[in-house]
Amino acid sequence: MRGEQRAYITFLVLWALVTTVKVLVASQLSLFVDESFYWQEGQHLAAAYSDLPGLTAWLTRLGVEMAGDNRLGVRLPFLLMGALLPWLVARITARWFGGRVGWQAGALTLLMPLSATLGILAVPDVPMALAAVLCLDAGARLLRNVDAGGALMLALGLAMGALSHYRFIGVIGMGFIALMLLPEGRRMLRDPRVWMALAVGIFAWLPLLAWNLDNQDAGLKFQVMERHPWVFHGEGLRFLLIQPLMVTPVLFVAMVAVAVSGLRKAQGGFHHVQWRYFALVGATSTLLIFVLGFFTDVERISFHWPLPGYLALLIGVPLLLNRWPRFWRRCVWVTVAIGLVCAMGYYVVVSVPSLREEMAGSKYYPRNFAGWQPLAEAVREELAEMPGDTTVLADSFKVGAELGFRLDDPSIKVLPHALNDRHGRTAQLALWGLLSKGERPGPQLLVLAPSDPRYRDLLARYHQVCELVGPLPPPRVVSLDHGFQRFLLFRLPAQKQSGPCVTPAMAWVDAPVAGAVVADKLDVAGWAFKDGVGLTRVELLLDGRSVGDAVYGRDFDIRAAWPGTSDPRHPHVGFDGQVDVSQVAPGRHWLGLRLYGADGSVEQWAEQPFVVER
Repeated sequence: MRGEQRAYITFLVLWALVTTVKVLVASQLSLFVDESFYWQEGQHLAAAYSDLPGLTAWLTRLGVEMAGDNRLGVRLPFLLMGALLPWLVARITARWFGGRVGWQAGALTLLMPLSATLGILAVPDVPMALAAVLCLDAGARLLRNVDAGGALMLALGLAMGALSHYRFIGVIGMGFIALMLLPEGRRMLRDPRVWMALAVGIFAWLPLLAWNLDNQDAGLKFQVMERHPWVFHGEGLRFLLIQPLMVTPVLFVAMVAVAVSGLRKAQGGFHHVQWRYFALVGATSTLLIFVLGFFTDVERISFHWPLPGYLALLIGVPLLLNRWPRFWRRCVWVTVAIGLVCAMGYYVVVSVPSLREEMAGSKYYPRNFAGWQPLAEAVREELAEMPGDTTVLADSFKVGAELGFRLDDPSIKVLPHALNDRHGRTAQLALWGLLSKGERPGPQLLVLAPSDPRYRDLLARYHQVCELVGPLPPPRVVSLDHGFQRFLLFRLPAQKQSGPCVTPAMAWVDAPVAGAVVADKLDVAGWAFKDGVGLTRVELLLDGRSVGDAVYGRDFDIRAAWPGTSDPRHPHVGFDGQVDVSQVAPGRHWLGLRLYGADGSVEQWAEQPFVVER
């Protein structure tokens, strides 16, 4: 009893601390682009959407109705679900393996990075994880005795999962396989009350099915076919290697041991049918996702996909740990605690602009969290100086949803963009009538996000925008975190203009390379151009301050790399110069460019880091 009491107090303290930190972080962290789109869907309530079933959007709408149209309001229902999940895991484990083991499983759920951070973001994985745990609980109860309560819980879990994500089909399939591998499971599946629960779960898929039937299966095609290559690729190995980091390495080994025990039937004293059920569910679902990692989407984040399987395995981990030496038991708790601090620390860094800026230039820079509030402020300033009937036109669903949330306008029109297609949002935007082909109802403020396309595709994107809206006037540049997040704002007149395509400027710094170490002199070289009108000056900046002009107009022919470019100064678009850094303090500094167009435009380019050492 004393051991159970200590485990309960430990769980309660951890739950209070983790939940408090999650609420604080969620209230400060800028909305991820997908969260903003879910908010936008919640402002256009429907039974289902192009990218997801309806539950995620409904929850965002419920949150803002309860707590206001702010970041915490959007995330509130997801935070509550995330806070409930450890209690459910503890309750399930305690029912079958004892109170002390139950509170230990709940504590591991609070500490494991993937589950610990659940609810900070308003994403469908939160209700899907909760649905998976409800189904897991119901299955364990029904294995012992089929009753109305267990069947009702199964129906609730299946319905919630069906309304959360297409991926929940995999959770259902793996649960069915686990039950078929158990004699008790096969007996359970013969009971009509179980099939009544399954019927409720099937019925919950009907809104999504109806949406796909009405829209040429657009959502199903995207989720099953268009977003996945379905050919073998080596990126699956990286997916496997990152998994131990997501749950911490020693805990990962413990969960593997639980999975192996389930696949090898009852051995080593684990004869409990529920033990094997949890192990089989976790093993089959996790193995399937590991295999699919070699064939599925590698462009979008997918490291969280195995979470439902991990939660099933986590139930069995404390019982297994009781057989491990004390040193390794302590290693599990210490490493998951470190993992929790690292995971929460990442969100804290992303939510604090000064800390996030330090990540600029790295591949881990959180662009989808960065710069949206300064952009919204700049848009308000521009709109205040334009005619009253001016509308906002966004580059893609990302810009449209993020601005919509901050401007309280869920109906901002967006241009066609490859991002809309890659994220399965084009069909939904078209249904809302928010997909613009450049038609001009009056003056418009066009907002482009040049950081979104790959750099090699940026010029083609600019030309595509020109075809839709006409030549682009001089932009206002909103640059953050040394230019690693940039936005361009264009005041478009009421009538579409004719003439050659005028694009924003483009540039590249060949020297210094990023991270170069220098002593007294910094040699600078590169190229810059602006289609349609050309550039007149390239000004050099050191940590944001002007240090003179580069010599612009050197012979540097880049037309082979940029076919279709129309800068009148080609091939003389190279520049070079030298910056005296002898009086600059040692450490990291930033080289920037300010590009002056022949049309009067002034555009600040992304900065290049270098290090001064003496």
